[in-house]
Order: sequence, then C-alpha cells, then structure tokens
Amino acid sequence: MIAIGIDIGGTKIAVGLVDENGTVLAQQSLQTDPAKTPAALIAETAAVIHTLLESSGTAPEDVKGIGVGAPGPLDAKHGRLDSPPNLPAWHGFGVVEELKKHFGAWPIHFQNDATAATLAEKWLGAAREVDHFIFITVSTGIGAGIYMHGRLITGASGNAGDVGFMMIEPGAAGTEGYWEQIASGTAIARQASELLGRPVGTKEAFDLAAGGDAKMRELIDITYKRLGMGCVSLINTLDPEMLVIGGGVSQIGEPLFDAIRAYVSQHALSPSGRRTAIVPAALNQNAGLIGAASLVHQSY
Repeated sequence: MIAIGIDIGGTKIAVGLVDENGTVLAQQSLQTDPAKTPAALIAETAAVIHTLLESSGTAPEDVKGIGVGAPGPLDAKHGRLDSPPNLPAWHGFGVVEELKKHFGAWPIHFQNDATAATLAEKWLGAAREVDHFIFITVSTGIGAGIYMHGRLITGASGNAGDVGFMMIEPGAAGTEGYWEQIASGTAIARQASELLGRPVGTKEAFDLAAGGDAKMRELIDITYKRLGMGCVSLINTLDPEMLVIGGGVSQIGEPLFDAIRAYVSQHALSPSGRRTAIVPAALNQNAGLIGAASLVHQSY
C-alpha cells in the first residue's frame, strides 16, 4: 500500500508517494507562492498528486491515505493552520477540509511537521529501538516532537513540542531569550553579522570559528552551551532515553554533538539524565515527506 505524503513549508510544498518500507517512489514540489491563495495551492497540490499516481501506475485502491506535515502553530484536531509565522496567508486555513474536496475517499492525517518527523525517526531512523525520546530540529527555528511510552505526545491542539519558545537565557543577544532566538541557525547568522559588521551566513560563522576567528569561536561556543541548556531542560522535564537532533545546524556534526553531550553530562539533574543518548537524526533526506507518510503507515 502507498501513502501520499504532503510536506507544507514556508517556501515549498513537497508531495510524494511512499511505500510501507518508507521508500519514496515518486516526488515533486511546488512553490508556496504568496500571491496565490491557499485553496489555489491545494488545488495545484492535488493536480501534482494525480500526476504522480498516474505516472507511477498507482491505482486508487492501492492508496492507504494522505499524511500532511505542516508548520505550527496549528490545530491538528480540526485540520487547520492557526498562525504559522512563515505562511501568513494560511492563518486559519482548513487544510484537511480543502483536501477532502479533492480526495474525499481517503483518510487524511494532519500533524505538526516536527511531530511527523518524530514518528518517522521512530519508524525508520535513529529511534527505532527506544520508546521514550525527543526529536529536536535546529534550523531556521527550533522545534521538537515528543515520543513517550510508545506513542506520540501531541497535546490538546497538536502543538506539543514548540520548544523554540522555551525561555533559556532572558535578555541574551538583545532578544527576550527564547531558545530559537539565541541558538537557531537564524540566530547564529544574526549574531555573527552583528559581531563582524557584515552579512554572515550560518555556515560561514561555523567555518570562521573552525578557522580560528576568535569572535566566531566565542559565538559558536556559547551557541553550543545554549543548545545544551535547552536539552537539559527537556531531559529534566520529560526523562527521555534519547534525544535525536536534526535540522540544518545539526549537519555541523560531531563538534556540536560532543559539546551538547558534555553540557548534559554535567548539568542534567539525575544520573540517568546525564547519560541520555544524544544522536543525529537519520532521515535528513526527504525527512518531511517520509514524516508525513509515516502518519499513514504508522500508528500513533
């Protein structure tokens, strides 16, 4: 059986056909053009799905359902986006209701994209062997999904895991001190640009630090500490076996993971918390599509 995965993002909508082994059989994406209405973009998405089904020879009876991962804040229970910052035209838009106009015969599953990615990491990724873990994505912002006692913890409206707005360091870096304001990829680039007096991207900031730039080295070191602080808060609150960290910033690799592990090993409250496994996500490629499809293929 095939799942149709739809990953709605701030710049594009990715659509794919994913089998029960998590293999992406066909995929295509379209731009989330702000000049177009959400209904028009869903109609275009539906057209892409029909094309993919036809070109792959997939019969309607072979489709198990549609999974949709979308940015929060959202209302998973009622299938709508509430107020995602990067999609202002979609605020209050009923994604599931609109999709049902095109695909009324198939069940439609709708969750926060980080929550969907969490389920995918349990299904096929780094967390296959554990029943208590938190998936954290560190990129443009910081988000998370929570998997405890063998199931997703989504909260009353589907927004559990909006950890980017945990208060970590009040007033840090000229912000209120929320986690994503001081430790996301966007935050790193902003702070690096301010320190060097010119536009600096996130990757360049890390490269300069690795090359010996003192200002960038100090910034990256404090960023690692801030990432560790947030991880300690999550460990102390939820007592996971594992933290799985993905997103663009995680691609820095072992220096980041080593720094976070070192901080956690010193500052988590319980001895077991200090030993929490902290590992990279396994599904960075097509993570959004596989995450959306996992909502169909996996029970949660």
